[in-house]
Amino acid sequence: MGLWQSYRMRLRRQRLLIRAFRKRRELRPVHLRLGKIGSDDILLFSTLRNEMDRLPHFLRHYRKQGVGHFLIVDNCSGDGSGEYLRAQPDVSLWRAEASYRRARYGMDWLNRLLMVHGHGHWCVTVDPDELLVFPFCDTRPLRALTDWLDSSGLRSFSAMLLDLYPRGDLTAEPESDMTDPLAAACWFDPGNYRMQRNPVYHNLWIQGGPRERAFFAEQPQRAPALNKIPLVRWNRRYAYVSSTHMLLPRGLNQVYDTSGGEKASGILLHTKFLPVFAEKTREEIDRGEHYSNSGEYRAYARALERGPALWSEFSQRYVNWRQLEGLGLMSKGSWA
Repeated sequence: MGLWQSYRMRLRRQRLLIRAFRKRRELRPVHLRLGKIGSDDILLFSTLRNEMDRLPHFLRHYRKQGVGHFLIVDNCSGDGSGEYLRAQPDVSLWRAEASYRRARYGMDWLNRLLMVHGHGHWCVTVDPDELLVFPFCDTRPLRALTDWLDSSGLRSFSAMLLDLYPRGDLTAEPESDMTDPLAAACWFDPGNYRMQRNPVYHNLWIQGGPRERAFFAEQPQRAPALNKIPLVRWNRRYAYVSSTHMLLPRGLNQVYDTSGGEKASGILLHTKFLPVFAEKTREEIDRGEHYSNSGEYRAYARALERGPALWSEFSQRYVNWRQLEGLGLMSKGSWA
């Protein structure tokens, strides 16, 4: 059974790579600066649509961490995101006008770019509303983490998605400057998470947090997955299977210690719940391009009719990575 399952996983990985190769025709170069990529640069890959509210902070955050180049697919933005990215000196930009859903929610496009341009690099693969924090990120650059991962023989690094939200009504006007998402939404759930190991892909499946209690309380099994593997020393033979929740080969998914210790891990600060959330929810329902006919967004819309607030008496205000480590949400492991 083990050999048969391994064979099936190899076949699936080959199919994903073939899909990504075929989807190359949907990627139209807009402005490429690939010649600026250094042989040891950390690269960031992302797909987006209408994210102008987040992009300046997103780029600042990852530039400060040490990302050397951004490879971004714009899926028909109409809010100026494409024009803004085209003007950035460290961004290579493609435009995809094809279906986001039929490209496996953008992962076929990113697998293709990772295959061609990510080989041999440490690659960060994230959405524009995901900000990576890791142990010592306030004093050490991302390069220090990847050097340690290399010296430890580790090829991948995990980060749990941590939903941030404002204190007030999600449909209310912003109380602070929208140029900093972490000021507009800075509260999170310190607990209320559960996990189980996936016996097929060998990754942990994490659910819970504010989206489950506010939008999926009656069907918690349908709550969004919070486990991510956003940082990988990429090889052209690798492929993301489902968003960045898991990869093939399966060994890349074994990012948690099963022998009683703790492996280093990070957090993706998820800035989904900005004041534009209600507008984006309506837009994505109309497009129908997300998983299960945008079922997640339909759950959001039903709750938004009640004017919900995610904040509760148990909410904590985000301070820094040490706070998250103290709560057991991330770990520095053996990295000192």
